[in-house]
Amino acid sequence: MQYGIIGQFHSIHLLIVVILSIAWGAEGKKLKEQEIIQRVLKDYDWRVRPRGTNESWPDTGGPVIVTVNIYLRSISKIDDVNMEYSAQFTFREEWTDKRLAYKRFAENDADIQIPPFVVLATSEQPDLSQQIWMPDTFFQNEKEARRHLIDKPNVLIRIHEDGSILYSVRLSLVLSCPMSLEYYPLDRQTCLIDLASYAYTTQDIKYVWKAENPIQKKKGLEQSLPSFELANVETGSCTSNTNTGEYSCLRTRLILRREFSYYLLQLYIPSFMLVIVSWVSFWLDKDSVPARVTLGVTTLLTMTTQSSGINSKLPPVSYTKAIDVWIGVCLAFIFGALLEFALVNYAARKDMTACGQRMMNMKGVGGQEGYRPLVGSQPRSSFCCKIFVRRYKERSKRIDVVSRLVFPIGYAFFNVLYWSVYLM
Repeated sequence: MQYGIIGQFHSIHLLIVVILSIAWGAEGKKLKEQEIIQRVLKDYDWRVRPRGTNESWPDTGGPVIVTVNIYLRSISKIDDVNMEYSAQFTFREEWTDKRLAYKRFAENDADIQIPPFVVLATSEQPDLSQQIWMPDTFFQNEKEARRHLIDKPNVLIRIHEDGSILYSVRLSLVLSCPMSLEYYPLDRQTCLIDLASYAYTTQDIKYVWKAENPIQKKKGLEQSLPSFELANVETGSCTSNTNTGEYSCLRTRLILRREFSYYLLQLYIPSFMLVIVSWVSFWLDKDSVPARVTLGVTTLLTMTTQSSGINSKLPPVSYTKAIDVWIGVCLAFIFGALLEFALVNYAARKDMTACGQRMMNMKGVGGQEGYRPLVGSQPRSSFCCKIFVRRYKERSKRIDVVSRLVFPIGYAFFNVLYWSVYLM
């Protein structure tokens, strides 16, 4: 019995030793990331670009193929005056550097285990901590840029076992965006993000978009802009030739549609109401001179102030914008209403003069002869005109009545023409 217990104890002890030996052996066969990085960076020169994957180029292997992907996080501060906008995005590049492939360490020894990838850390000063070759990508239409360093540098460098490298960095850029404002504020703008190599030509580096989802957008990005809506995002190329060679370039087109509701509430409806208010003077008596003059001048000055406020937010371009056409026509109708009263006042004075002359002719001047109308001297007119003249004997009243129809019809015709042209 005693020997049986001792035998079981020795069996359990032997089993524990075997399990620990297996675990220790497996741990010993696994290659650590630190050792991998030290071995692949030994005798590695980051100043020399890696060999391309095209075997038909015997010397250099052809250009390094750099696959690009962009994750748009936010777009803000679209400035019409300076023609620029701000964007924050994650910029990713992938390429292959066979010198960093560590799969060969496991090929020589089947017992060695390697991780699928290793992460290479960076410091806040990338120029001092560069350890591997990376593409010298720059953004052609960039004005200002910064990398995010809080809490640590937002940079990821991942080296895979076959030598493929993923480089990811979060950037905030101020980019130029030349705008065409002919249809402002009913316009659409195309803003670009152009990226290219600064020093390497197409014989050394070639940029290509990632096959699937080259441009990714954060959820809700389309409606996050205060004055624009992100209608679409397109990708393309912009390879250019300069005096120093041909450089590979990729282009992102951001199609931005301006939100019209703000301008409808703040500009179009108020100006529409001002034009209608200026027509109230047609219904006032011609003798109400202070009221009609005050109404016309007030609406004209209000429209001029509104025009100045809108143009102060826009660059002084040399062409005519849609908003200029609208404001110009509204000013013309308001000014026309003011001139109409001047014509009515002039016609009223003429009516008074003609009335006084007829009274004098009826009484006779210095003799027995009274007023004799000239038969046949009156111009021929249609039946409607005779009724109109008979009903409104004063010319000043006729002008007011005609203006009540002509001004609204003319303004309605302008609206139909304006919206049909600029909303197409």
